[in-house]
Amino acid sequence: MDDILNILRLDASTPHDKIAKRLGLPVETVTAKIKAWEENGTILAYTTIINPEKLNESPNVMAMIEVRITPEREGGFDKIARRISRFSEVKSCYLMSGGFDLMVVVEGKNLRQVAEFVSERLATIQGILSTRTHFILKPYKQQGVYFQPEETPERLNITP
Repeated sequence: MDDILNILRLDASTPHDKIAKRLGLPVETVTAKIKAWEENGTILAYTTIINPEKLNESPNVMAMIEVRITPEREGGFDKIARRISRFSEVKSCYLMSGGFDLMVVVEGKNLRQVAEFVSERLATIQGILSTRTHFILKPYKQQGVYFQPEETPERLNITP
């Protein structure tokens, strides 16, 4: 992966001039590359990672849902995955290897809302064989960002 993309992946708010200085490139080159990646779809979006424990409101409930499906003729897994991805509750959807076919990350205001989405909207889609829901209790790391600072190891006192 390009060094510019690596910097943006870690902190999308890094100014182009700082990227250029860090990599020893002209600012115009950095700006042109980023603009080209935005136009050709390499860079799809810039996001912010929010620590839910720092909010003064109750955070939304997140769940990871394993989905087993029967692939559609001439559409394979893609057609059903695109249909699932269009729901506003769905934050991410991945084709997986292993015991299930799709991993769907869902967000709702509470457990009931997520459960209703799974039972009434997701599980009823033609071609879905089964679902298994796992509620996220506490995030520790997301997209390479730690939610809690690293603890400094305690050192034992050394006495002469």
